[in-house]
Amino acid sequence: MAKKTIAGYREKTEGRSYSKVIKMLKSSKTGAYIFKEEIIPNEAVKDFFK
Repeated sequence: MAKKTIAGYREKTEGRSYSKVIKMLKSSKTGAYIFKEEIIPNEAVKDFFK
């Protein structure tokens, strides 16, 4: 079942200054891949992937 993203907490005028980012990480316990997703400001995208 798909998740529905609700972004109602931010103002309508600032909607374009945010991006949804998804990062793939490998779990140290099981070795399986997990996905971390967040909605962050456009200025913080490069810091998220470091």
